[in-house]
Amino acid sequence: MIDRTDVVVRWFHCCVALVVMVVLSISPQGSFNRLIAEQLDPVSSDQSVLKPTVVHRKPKPLADDAITSDWTNFFGPTHNGVTRESPLLKTFPEEGPGLVWEMPTGSGYAVPAVYAGRVFYLQRMGNQEVVCALNAVTGKHLWEFGYPTDYSDNFGYSNGPRCPPVIDPPYLYTYGAQGKLHCLQLETGNRVWSRDLMKDYRLKQNYFGVGDTPLVDGDKVIVNLGAPQGPSVLALDKRTGKTIWGSGKSWSPGYSSPIPALIHGKRRVLVFSGGESAPADGGLMSIDLENGAMDFRFPWRSRSSVSVNAASPVVAGNRIFVSASYRTGGAMLEVKPDFSFELLWKSPDLGTHWTTAIHKDGYLYGFHGRHEPEATLVCLELETGKVMWREQILLEESVEIGGSKQDIPFVSGRASLLVVDGNVLCLGEWGHLVWMDLSPVGVQILSRTWLTKSRYTWGMPVLSQGLLYINQNERSPVTGTEPRLLCYDLRGS
Repeated sequence: MIDRTDVVVRWFHCCVALVVMVVLSISPQGSFNRLIAEQLDPVSSDQSVLKPTVVHRKPKPLADDAITSDWTNFFGPTHNGVTRESPLLKTFPEEGPGLVWEMPTGSGYAVPAVYAGRVFYLQRMGNQEVVCALNAVTGKHLWEFGYPTDYSDNFGYSNGPRCPPVIDPPYLYTYGAQGKLHCLQLETGNRVWSRDLMKDYRLKQNYFGVGDTPLVDGDKVIVNLGAPQGPSVLALDKRTGKTIWGSGKSWSPGYSSPIPALIHGKRRVLVFSGGESAPADGGLMSIDLENGAMDFRFPWRSRSSVSVNAASPVVAGNRIFVSASYRTGGAMLEVKPDFSFELLWKSPDLGTHWTTAIHKDGYLYGFHGRHEPEATLVCLELETGKVMWREQILLEESVEIGGSKQDIPFVSGRASLLVVDGNVLCLGEWGHLVWMDLSPVGVQILSRTWLTKSRYTWGMPVLSQGLLYINQNERSPVTGTEPRLLCYDLRGS
């Protein structure tokens, strides 16, 4: 049976690609069937597989009253798409924000992490997954560590890693597309320990490889594992890699990253599982971080087996919002003092695919829709789930084709949202960066620019010390530029 939405999506992508005169495609090559021994030390400079950084300019100095933070986790400094960075450039010039430096990259969708003036980035170069450390301002290479991989995506997407590095000084953690988890020394890149979780727990390759970023909390590394016979969630000693506890028995891993929460004054980890499985399974788990005891499981997953849960839970006090695409929608739970729960409301109107909704002033904002053309920005009232408004974000661009310029409408797609400096920064699938004012009344576009001019801009905009880091994951059909890691100056005054 043919899925009509898939037909529409393919038609849309073909039209856009023909208009800009480039069609990008990658043919799947099958899944891996063997494991390779690890490299134990960082490579020397003469063995480097990285391409040199191109420096364009120095960033402006930070303002005297600047508020800055590191970016050590997948979803921002506080795991909720919110950062206190300020002041920032709020009106983009016609040419866009200043490009500080760019580094040509390999394949993958992992965004960088930033700590103490250094950028840490995981990518695939040839037959290796490589993590590197760079100077945040100059892009200078400091160290790199690589290990073999032969991962091949079953659906023809990138063969590179999906999960960004996670930083918990003095350690750095990476989780590759084949489930290889590494702990490295932050300063040197020397290996501390590693685990091959696919081998250890006999995992099968998920739809798009491993894509759930681990959480480091206290003395533990928490992984949304999804082993066939359990555990669903795994806690490892962050210093040694030894297993501390496993929790849950059968739910598959999905692509949602674990989120820490303080609920009724007690530390919990929230894991939204659900990946490749037949019949379809998955949902939300609330787990005691100390011992792995399961408070509750709330099944929430598309009935289609060919689906995933990918957006992380959103925590608002003692309430938890989960959301999924594939005709699933969202659900709001309230956790009781005894850690049972009550389902407060369900909504078919906010089904986020892989980008996570944000909570701002009593309202939820997120992009609803399984596919890029149909994605709409939705506002729900936190208390009731009432739809306040829904709007598709259309961004018209003038593109030169055959020597003449044509105006082409782009949609923001399943964009990422970041609450920062009094507004919301939105990064669209085609590399548009948009300042928005979001309220229950509606959305107002304050300023926008077009950075990468390429598809598959699927990661969060990473912001630290007033510098913005963006992945260009595919060759641009507009400019012809190849995949790059880009650093922009977003410092205000």
